[in-house]
Amino acid sequence: MKKTLTLAGSDSSGGAGIQADLKTFQEHAVYGMTALTSIVSMEPEDWSHQVTPIEVNTVEKQLKTILSVGIDAMKTGMLGTVDIIELGAREIKANGIDKVVIDPVMVCKGEDEVLQPENTDAMRALLLPLATITTPNLFEAGQLAQTGPIKTIDGMKQAAEKIISLGAQNVVIKGGKALDHEKAVDLFYDGNEHVLLESEKVDTTYTHGAGCTFAAAITANLANGKTVKESVMAAKDFVHAAIKHGWKLNEFVGPVKHGAYNEQ
Repeated sequence: MKKTLTLAGSDSSGGAGIQADLKTFQEHAVYGMTALTSIVSMEPEDWSHQVTPIEVNTVEKQLKTILSVGIDAMKTGMLGTVDIIELGAREIKANGIDKVVIDPVMVCKGEDEVLQPENTDAMRALLLPLATITTPNLFEAGQLAQTGPIKTIDGMKQAAEKIISLGAQNVVIKGGKALDHEKAVDLFYDGNEHVLLESEKVDTTYTHGAGCTFAAAITANLANGKTVKESVMAAKDFVHAAIKHGWKLNEFVGPVKHGAYNEQ
């Protein structure tokens, strides 16, 4: 089996983070290993999130365990601190990892403001140059490219070009159903060609974990030998099925269904 690593946070509710990654890896028949960067729990009364960071030395020990085995591809998710971002970049370079999916998870405190801007700066400087592909949503793409809010396909194209100029080999910007368009639209850019990836919009709020699942599917596809473009297109089909069959977990949240694509 091909081996994959996720360097990301733990979602105690099971829908996103490393839990989503492992479920996605399993559906793609790759062997997933995890280095936890934080533990996210939820208050039962209102589902407000509590993030408990994991000490960087503990993260480093997890990575040493995994990298001693060897991996075929990896992804990052919620990294939490500049120290962990620096650690991830060091280990990618030191181990010559050449299939790297950077999901630039950002916690925001408003519609256009990042809670930890120093993390965004570190991602831009240290991780994007190591990315085989990065998978920002509209907000994250605007922050990485420093373009401000993105509302159009042309805006996505401009942001994608800026992100490539920062060192990423490829980028896919997730417009999804947030974009004012009749379809759910994502944009793939490899430095030469803009490719619009369209699917039918799914009328649901049960989308918890969709972004993590998308990046993990790309990671698994890369590990299994697909090209970057093939990996993205297959991942879009996989996550579209997962969203289409999302389900209600409780009154606050509904996760995507990771096994939906393989059950079709």
